[in-house]
Amino acid sequence: MIVDVIIPAHNEEKSISSVLNDIPANLVREVVVCNNNSSDRTKEVAQECGATVVTELKKGYGAACLKGMEHIAQKDRKPDVIVFIDGDYSDHPEEMNKLLSPIAEENYDMVIGSRALGKLQKGSMQLQQIFGNWLATSLIKMIYGYTFTDLGPFRAIKYSSLMAIDMEDKDFGWTVEMQVKAAKQKLKCIEVPVSYRKRIGVSKVSGTLKGTILAGHKILWTIFKLI
Repeated sequence: MIVDVIIPAHNEEKSISSVLNDIPANLVREVVVCNNNSSDRTKEVAQECGATVVTELKKGYGAACLKGMEHIAQKDRKPDVIVFIDGDYSDHPEEMNKLLSPIAEENYDMVIGSRALGKLQKGSMQLQQIFGNWLATSLIKMIYGYTFTDLGPFRAIKYSSLMAIDMEDKDFGWTVEMQVKAAKQKLKCIEVPVSYRKRIGVSKVSGTLKGTILAGHKILWTIFKLI
């Protein structure tokens, strides 16, 4: 398979090199770091590590991911699979093959790296994150009939499936939008357990009360608006 990686990154100069260095080079064609209006050296560090860097000035997790997809869409040879992973080093990039194997071997459309099923470092997820994931995935099961345990950012999806679900969200609703649309289109989805550790730096979402409230509201709104 041809695999490209998209990493949204806002002020991740302290962590982005660790993420990039741990990505299995033998599995990936290109790593695209989406520099999301960073005010630090995220761009320079990513370039020094050999990543392709694109810049999205509009702040937003989804906006950064969409910019990465725009870059990949310009390629003559499209990838078979896109892997999304955060730039804060909370995920374990070396576990990428866990996400790719179900697609390569069993023809799954999308694989979610589930922190709920995997090994959590103590303190890596706050209580509001754990509760929010439980609530969101419970609603998805109740409304759309698909069972997920997590909205984890570490995920792999066939490029053709990603194009078919027509992603639009530009901020906090990105991951849940992908899962809800996959459920609506009856894509073949599975979760695999992944490890999760404390991120480097402070979370832009769960690290602040405002970010937590805004993210929670957007996630719930996204679930219901797509019914």
